[in-house]
Amino acid sequence: MNIQFLRQGALLGVLLFGGMAMADNLAERDQEFLEQAAQNGHAEMSASRLALTKARNPKVRVFAQRMIDDHQRVDAELSSLAASKKYTPPKEPSMLQKGKEMLIANLGDDSFDQRYMNQMGVQAHEETVRLFEEASRDARDPDVKAFASKHLPALREHLKAARDLHATLIPANTNSNR
Repeated sequence: MNIQFLRQGALLGVLLFGGMAMADNLAERDQEFLEQAAQNGHAEMSASRLALTKARNPKVRVFAQRMIDDHQRVDAELSSLAASKKYTPPKEPSMLQKGKEMLIANLGDDSFDQRYMNQMGVQAHEETVRLFEEASRDARDPDVKAFASKHLPALREHLKAARDLHATLIPANTNSNR
């Protein structure tokens, strides 16, 4: 009887401690979400810092400052969430995102404002909204899902603001598919 009790106790211990260890591990899709969300945020902040110095339109500079402020807050929360899950997210944009920023960095005149708003305002936010929508539906970790759901409304507002501002920058006789 003592041997059976010890076996059951050992099994219970393995199950309990095994479950606790797994609670710290994130599903691969949740890690991918945190990674992409971090990179997207860093790309937005980096390009927006550039826009503060290069943009000619004051409304573009106001938008850029808002992106820096908002994404810094989200990044701090993402970093805290990731740390609680024992995951370290990237601290900079992806190589592709860096390349896109380099392309717009060399633009002058009003074309910088248009490209920044199109690439980092509209396109980047379209991608990020899709990313957060998917995570708010499909994330396995409840904290990751809650994080995505919490920030989705603000990201949608960023996208709307970017589309509205970008539309004002496009000359009437120019194709908007720049």
